[in-house]
Amino acid sequence: MNLARLSSALMPALRLVDAETAHDLALRGLRNGLAGRSTVADPPALAVRALGLAFDNPFGLAAGFDKDAQAILPLMRLGFGFVEAGTVTLRPQAGNPKPRVFRIRGQRAIINRLGFNNAGLDAYLANLKLLNQRPAKLGANVGLNKDAADPERDYPALVAAVTPYADYVTINISSPNTPGLRDLQGQARLRAILQAIAAAVPVRPPLLVKLAPDLGDEDLAAAVETVVACGADGLIIGNTTVARPSGLVGPNARQAGGLSGPPLFARSTELLRMAARQSAGRLILIGCGGVSSGADALAKIRAGASLLQIYTAFAYEGPALLPRLKAELLAAMQAAGFNSLADAQGTAL
Repeated sequence: MNLARLSSALMPALRLVDAETAHDLALRGLRNGLAGRSTVADPPALAVRALGLAFDNPFGLAAGFDKDAQAILPLMRLGFGFVEAGTVTLRPQAGNPKPRVFRIRGQRAIINRLGFNNAGLDAYLANLKLLNQRPAKLGANVGLNKDAADPERDYPALVAAVTPYADYVTINISSPNTPGLRDLQGQARLRAILQAIAAAVPVRPPLLVKLAPDLGDEDLAAAVETVVACGADGLIIGNTTVARPSGLVGPNARQAGGLSGPPLFARSTELLRMAARQSAGRLILIGCGGVSSGADALAKIRAGASLLQIYTAFAYEGPALLPRLKAELLAAMQAAGFNSLADAQGTAL
């Protein structure tokens, strides 16, 4: 059995401990080389050109898994097309009190209220400086400290700091676990932040904005137009949700925090479709929320996504997820008559 299969075989054991402890053990195993690597080249049909970058496949790891960029190379070697590290804040912070991560086993979902726990920008940059010859693209996800934050000051400082190391940068203004953060999605505040970034960092990698799946239709349209007008390059749709679908059951189903996984799929995909219609090709869209199969992946591509991000399915399944998703996506494309992802993109608008 190779290391990737072995690490996935150990996933049931990790589920015997609480979710945050399991996550910490998984990161430690990755840093120690216990996850192995993919040795199979991605088929050309899965290649993507977006944000001025070439991706071997559309599957990225969403921010939140490796907040401090501790295990970027081991994660990339599993076969991701890109990995987004963070969310990082200017200063270290402990986050919210534990317990703060909860499994919803019946729906293979997770609720978290971590609160941007991370070691801070200096530690994050120290890890990024160690990376070289990356086998996949790197995204840097930046956010605000809970206390004494100034968005128009802090986001430009963070973007400037990560610019030398990242292939793209995401500003996180949509986590539900930092008080007041989602207010920054409003048109005036978002414009001020993006204008401050443009003034402070005139030369930068592609800039994306991560939005919440809980935005109303009018707020989404306003956010799209603001992002376009201010010269940003794309959107990630979306973050975790504070909504609780009626079918969500289990002892942790009503915990406070952001819900991720399959229960988020329908809403995040519909919001993605609306953003694709509103942006009309002016922005690159990354679909995030509930992708756990090749059919899910193709649905988001057809709804307008150029790239995809996964998190919860990877937390449940481990490294074996990626080869399965790739094989299923290829099969779904073939069944639908698509020879490439570009052929499929936006066909369900």
